Amino acid sequence: MFKITAIGGDGIGPEVLKGAIAVLESLDLNFDFIEMEAGKVCLMKNGTTIPEETIKASKKSHATLFGAITTVDNQESPIIALRKNLNVYANLRPIKSFEGINSLYDGLDFCIVRENTEGLYSESEYYDGEDTAVARRIITEKASEKIINFAFKKAVEDNREKVTCVHKANVLKKTDGIFKEIFYKISNNYPKIIAEDYYVDAMAMYLILRANKFDYIVTTNLFGDILSDEAAGLVGGLGLAPSGNIGDKYGLFEPVHGSAPDIAGENISNPIAMILSAVMMLDFLDEKYYSNKIRIAVENVLKKKKIITPDLGGNNKTMDMANAVIDELKNL
Repeated sequence: MFKITAIGGDGIGPEVLKGAIAVLESLDLNFDFIEMEAGKVCLMKNGTTIPEETIKASKKSHATLFGAITTVDNQESPIIALRKNLNVYANLRPIKSFEGINSLYDGLDFCIVRENTEGLYSESEYYDGEDTAVARRIITEKASEKIINFAFKKAVEDNREKVTCVHKANVLKKTDGIFKEIFYKISNNYPKIIAEDYYVDAMAMYLILRANKFDYIVTTNLFGDILSDEAAGLVGGLGLAPSGNIGDKYGLFEPVHGSAPDIAGENISNPIAMILSAVMMLDFLDEKYYSNKIRIAVENVLKKKKIITPDLGGNNKTMDMANAVIDELKNL
């Protein structure tokens, strides 16, 4: 039995999580889902955006599924807190185009590997006087080595040819200087993998002009967050963008999209990103037979375009899409 912590969160989070859990429960696998709280609603109820019980449950589980949360000013980000407590230092954000869905390029299939524990998301900020706020951008050799090694190892596992480092070392000479230097140092251990680097502003352009030229892209926390949202726009939007937060021990899986409070409760959100995040969880749990089946089912549903949520131009509901994937699984 797999013990999975399930955190719906806010907005559309519980809706898409419900769809993903329905897909998982249709498999010939035994899951025990432990529902826990985090987010804005949790704050109003419990006085904190993420209770200690939620973190403890995630540490006791085989993996964690996370829906979405609404950001609350001057409050701790529950997803960042969870990432730090689980030390899930690698954030994988695969970008894939699907037949039947409008994409800038056909056949896109690359992955952004984002450092997940430091950078500008270290949440180290302070006021320096009355009119100045300062944020510390923390980049360490240790964290850089871990994430870059992770990216090269994933490239080898997936039989990919290239790893691209994204930075801004021409301006951020010390912090991104460390990241770039370690990238090329580690690349020497992988002579069969092409190593290249680009400034983040150039990369933002290249994702539009030649996104099909990339395999694995490794970068720092903020850059990875921004570029992966841009990349999702290449393949149909955030409703198709999953992610996995992976460390040496724990795995935390969530869609890239936010809580979308403007459509919360309407049950029209696209659950595919959440379902594909659950697929990444199955890979993490070494259940690749079932993860591949769901991938194929999702591809078939999107290709047929009979059941499509509003973000993709249709008018179906969240569970319509989830049930279409379940029906497709039965036919495989």
